[in-house]
Amino acid sequence: MNRADNLKRLQTEHFDICVIGGGASGAGCALDAALRGFRVALIEKNDFAAETSSRSTKLIHGGVRYLEQAFKKLDLGQLRQVRHGLEERHTVIKNAPHLARPQALLTPVSNWFQGLYLAIGLRIYDWIAGKKDPLPRSRWLSKKEALRRMPGLNPKGLHSAVLYYDGQHNDARYCLAVAHTAAEAGAAVVNHLEVTGFRKDENGKLTGLTAKDLTREAEPITVKARLFINCTGPFSDHIRQLANPAQEHRIRPSKGVHVLLPFATLNSHDAMLIPKTPDGRVVFAIPFEGKVLLGTTDEDYPDPEKEPILERREVDFLLDTLAPYLVAPPSADQVRAGFGGLRPLIAAKPGKSTKRLVRDHEVEHDPESNLLSLLGGKWTTYRLMAKDTLDKACEILGTAAPCTTEEQLLVGAANFREDGWKDLEGLPEDVARHLSLAYGDRAGQVVWLTRQIPAYAERLVEGHPFIRAEVAYTVGNEMACTLRDILGRRMRLEITDWEAAKVAAPKVAALLGDFFEWDDTRVKLETEAYLATVDGWERAAKG
Repeated sequence: MNRADNLKRLQTEHFDICVIGGGASGAGCALDAALRGFRVALIEKNDFAAETSSRSTKLIHGGVRYLEQAFKKLDLGQLRQVRHGLEERHTVIKNAPHLARPQALLTPVSNWFQGLYLAIGLRIYDWIAGKKDPLPRSRWLSKKEALRRMPGLNPKGLHSAVLYYDGQHNDARYCLAVAHTAAEAGAAVVNHLEVTGFRKDENGKLTGLTAKDLTREAEPITVKARLFINCTGPFSDHIRQLANPAQEHRIRPSKGVHVLLPFATLNSHDAMLIPKTPDGRVVFAIPFEGKVLLGTTDEDYPDPEKEPILERREVDFLLDTLAPYLVAPPSADQVRAGFGGLRPLIAAKPGKSTKRLVRDHEVEHDPESNLLSLLGGKWTTYRLMAKDTLDKACEILGTAAPCTTEEQLLVGAANFREDGWKDLEGLPEDVARHLSLAYGDRAGQVVWLTRQIPAYAERLVEGHPFIRAEVAYTVGNEMACTLRDILGRRMRLEITDWEAAKVAAPKVAALLGDFFEWDDTRVKLETEAYLATVDGWERAAKG
């Protein structure tokens, strides 16, 4: 993933397909297209997974809420979405076991009827997943066993609990692995490249796009391709209307937020599903990166160009929702970090609540411009979404090529072993475990850097496993360009611990300055801008 080389390729090659958007769906389309033998370009305005794809609840799941709605409303669309999610759940875990794994989820219940209701529902969930699904089956736990598995539960009013399994993943690094795998399959992949316009032939069909490199002052570049695929999630309407101003709006962005709490909040490696909330959603409390991730919410968000952030009223809502289930409910001052994200929901009728919209996807072809757009969808089904899109692309381009992504291991997965961290000698156990899970079978390349420059083995922040060598590795091998690329997505410090991210920022900026030849003034400005951004998030969360 050499950015300079790929920029040259974008300007000199004529591609079959150019994918716009480097989130899960765009990276998935680029990988699928490259494996089918197409000449592929993938361009992203910000960074891979910078928006929706790094701000999820980190679950790979069919959606227990969709299952309940499917039966209550006899909605086949909801049921289809559950089936698709459960079909893809195993594939997502299998193709990158260092970044995704099974996760036990415990649902507390207050009486036997509620327990029976949930137990039956989750048995149906298991049945839809099928006999070949490798995840353990759900089961009804006694009160004693529930408290043993999750000591933080409030025993008062607790009758029992229902346990089931879904998957969990490091969403930002998983998306990056998909893009990285596409690059190694031959795609020209470039981040921080903003589409500014399209070029058309005499019939109004797209033949090229113009783009601006946001990392430096440079002339706009032109990318030529036979077909352009729009995978920009909440921003899809912007690209659709840039290609054809007559297109109507299709996307209704929905905001969801999460907060990060100390691990001791649950004191368990199991997650918790809270089945009922004041707004009709389910809320999850999930162990993630040594913290507890609590979310999410759901509300309309009319301005997708403005970054969604965590606000105090949302903090209070999530903490109030969790409080009845814990013996020691957390307070707002225990919130370590938080983030907001946007769901790219396909527009429904005016006045319909976003929480009732199905997270399914649609492949739209505009015959006027020939733009292909992948709309809607959810993380779990990214591979299926890409397959449907590339099947349509093959039809448009008049070719036939099968999808092979179901069996395609992602970067870092080929030789990954759960105990592979033990081979990373000379590092503390927590650092070795972190490197193994973040980089898979390529963790040794990060360790190699510490052998060349011993100072690279130093931690960026005490109490956290991130080391300086990761900055060097992600710049050289994963196209990291900014502080947020590294602290927000290559590492997850930005979304798990704001104070720690602020401590790490000057050190990361200094290292970036060495790699990109920034002068001291530039390093200082980059650091100050990042610190001001994080301070703004903290103020909004505290209210």
